Amino acid sequence: VELEMPTVSLDKEVSLLATVPSVVQSLESCAVTWKKLISRVLKQQLRKVPQGNSPLAEIDLWRDKNAILSDLTEQTKLPKVQKVLKILQEAESEHIEELQIVLSDLKKYHVEALDNVKFLSTLERHLQNLAHGTGSDVLLSTIPSLLNGLRMVWVMSRHYNKDERMVPLLKRISWQISTRVYEVVDLHTLFIEDRAAAKKRVTEGKTILEHWKKCYFTACAQVEESGSERYWKFDLKSLFERTDHMTAVCQDLLDIFQVIEELYNVFIPELTTVTANPKRIEALLRGVNELISPMKELKFDPFSVISTRNWKSVMRQFREEVSVENVKQIFVQNLEDPPLYKNHPPVAGAIAWSRSLFYRIKRTILRFQELEELLTSEHGKKVKQIYLQVAKKMKEYEDEKYKEWKESTAQMLPLLLKDHLLTVSSVAEESVTTKKSTCFAVNFSPMLQEMITETKYMEQLGLPVPEIARYVALQEDKYLRYTSRLTSMLDRYHNLMETLNEAETKLLHDYIQELLRIFKSGHKRLTWNSLGIGEFIVQCTQAIGKLESLVHQIHNISEDISSKLLFMESANLFKFPLPKNGHELPEPKAFFDYIKCERAKDVAPLVRKYSAIPSLLIEVEGRVTNTNTGRSPKLAAYYAYWEKRIYQVLIQLIVKNLQAFNAVLLANVPLFQIKAVLSVPEITFQPSASEIDQMAAESIQDCVKVAKHFVRWMHGTCIECPPQHVRKEEAVPFNFYSDVSQSPLIIEQAVLITQNIHEVLASLSEYLNQWNRYDLLWKSDKDTVLEGFAAEKPACVTFDEQLQFYMKVAQEVTQQPLIKDEQFIRLQLAPLALSVQENAQGWMTSLGKLLNESAREELVRLQEEIQVG
Repeated sequence: VELEMPTVSLDKEVSLLATVPSVVQSLESCAVTWKKLISRVLKQQLRKVPQGNSPLAEIDLWRDKNAILSDLTEQTKLPKVQKVLKILQEAESEHIEELQIVLSDLKKYHVEALDNVKFLSTLERHLQNLAHGTGSDVLLSTIPSLLNGLRMVWVMSRHYNKDERMVPLLKRISWQISTRVYEVVDLHTLFIEDRAAAKKRVTEGKTILEHWKKCYFTACAQVEESGSERYWKFDLKSLFERTDHMTAVCQDLLDIFQVIEELYNVFIPELTTVTANPKRIEALLRGVNELISPMKELKFDPFSVISTRNWKSVMRQFREEVSVENVKQIFVQNLEDPPLYKNHPPVAGAIAWSRSLFYRIKRTILRFQELEELLTSEHGKKVKQIYLQVAKKMKEYEDEKYKEWKESTAQMLPLLLKDHLLTVSSVAEESVTTKKSTCFAVNFSPMLQEMITETKYMEQLGLPVPEIARYVALQEDKYLRYTSRLTSMLDRYHNLMETLNEAETKLLHDYIQELLRIFKSGHKRLTWNSLGIGEFIVQCTQAIGKLESLVHQIHNISEDISSKLLFMESANLFKFPLPKNGHELPEPKAFFDYIKCERAKDVAPLVRKYSAIPSLLIEVEGRVTNTNTGRSPKLAAYYAYWEKRIYQVLIQLIVKNLQAFNAVLLANVPLFQIKAVLSVPEITFQPSASEIDQMAAESIQDCVKVAKHFVRWMHGTCIECPPQHVRKEEAVPFNFYSDVSQSPLIIEQAVLITQNIHEVLASLSEYLNQWNRYDLLWKSDKDTVLEGFAAEKPACVTFDEQLQFYMKVAQEVTQQPLIKDEQFIRLQLAPLALSVQENAQGWMTSLGKLLNESAREELVRLQEEIQVG
């Protein structure tokens, strides 16, 4: 479109040309032509609509409009056109006002087109993905991005922030999404291809449709949260009517695939190779395939909204046929192991399950009967035939189950009622009366309980039951009370027996025998038909209570004894002295004397605890045998049990103390100190290493000798054994020492401690060897060495060198560490250092005397020479 330019010359000034009538007239004619052209173009552009339903068509429309209006706008900005407008304005032409109005409209529509192209272009990439993207993932990721872009356009654009602009665009987007789903879910091939692939495509289509609606409402909420005064309150029906309908159809298709898959799983092809009648299974599979045959022959488009009624009719027919067919398959599949309702017994539960399936298909047939034309149709006849077949099989199944149960109940119930009340876990009868581990169980057969339950449910189902079964079922509460009381009573018995150790079991042998004698009626004489069951339970309960009381008293006494033994076992037999003045450690003898003294103090309370044990055992004797001798034969094993416990406690007492002492020795904390001294010609410890070894060994032995304070009991009693006269006038006490001292655990710990002490002393001895570099100070014969030195008549410089050497030795010794800590021993080196210094000082003194004598002799010689001269 081009604007026609005026033919007159416009080279002169505007004011001059505006006064020339011929020029003004020519320009007015031109202005009228422009107005008509521009008005026609604007009308054409306003009438234009997008070509097609795609949202991309709307972008193309605005680009086309923008191109045309932009070209026309640029022409109006030409210098010649602008001069024409100024001349007509100056001449006050009557046509200028109309032309200005048209030019204003052109500018307005051009700005709108330009603005719309700018904002819609931001959506183009998303719309391209929506129209041409491959795969559902692309669509699912595009939809939220697209709606986010639309929200930004709504907020920022001056023209697409109105319903009349945004709604048509959203409708086009909805159309595009539904079209893409239509392509994904191709109904022409859906029921021909692999079921898994078809189901996957329908699922993807449904997901895309649901995602579109969900993202739309999310965008609506975000628009409101942004503070914009213009919300998205669009007509939802116009946007989602088709997509919602397609979503519902997709769900129906998924339901169809699910049902077909379940039916196929019942009779998978592999079963034809192992089933007695494979042709029957193949026929059933063909029946399953026929269920979806109507889907392959649809005469309408299910995704079209106008076909809603037709599609619902197809789905109703499918569900009715599937209902009957599905029930049939469920019945055939679960005949051998039917699913039972909660608390239902096997037979009555199976019958109830069969009846529930029958009622399900019966409801379908009743719906058919309400519409006679359905029942007489080909489809209706087919469904009715299946119904009759299944109903007949269900009735045969129920009759067979009931008959088997009735015969079994009449035969087995009398036998089960003759069972004894209790069963015993032991096989041999002797073990029943002698062993503590004898266990009992209530012998109420699960079959008997099941028959009672079956009877009750059979009557609820309206089926006749045998008289004996009805009688037993009426007694159910009584049987439940008996079994509950028996179970509680046996639990009490077993719990009580579990608390007894072997010694206590022997101690209470007579009481346990009496209890088992009472129990014997339950597993030898009484049955579930007996009349004395309640009395038997009372007798057993009383006997158990009596034994419980006695066991409780014995356990209280046992706990008292155990507490005394625990006190003995936890005693500390190696208590160490504290350092004097906070840091000065004791000498070894003082250290080990302190341990021995404290141990003697601590043993006395242990002996008192031990001496109190026999009186407690005599108390047990009184409870069990009503005697207080301390030598009851019935308690001999019980006395031996506690004497063995005491022996074990003494072993643990000594072992734990030796272990603790060894741990302290290895803890790198000095416990006592020794001195390094010079005992010419050797450097030694004070006290010596052998003396320290001896003191440690005596302390260990004294710890073991603690067992001598605990006198053994006479055999079969808890009375202390008097001293034994081995020789005349020599009484030897009979205590635990001889046994305890031979314990491998104690010997092992004693050897380990001795080795550790020896290793530390050896390490300190090796450390002292470095002081041997000074041994010439005391090992050399000073007089002999100095005589030889004097005989050489050394110069003063030589004397000075020797004095410097010994002075250096004396100073070097002062710089040596005077304390050496080696694990549990602190070695004091000050006495040794002082001895070395004294020896060095002695050499210096002797050299000084020798130097003095040499100088005096030289002085006398010089005096004599002077006198002679």
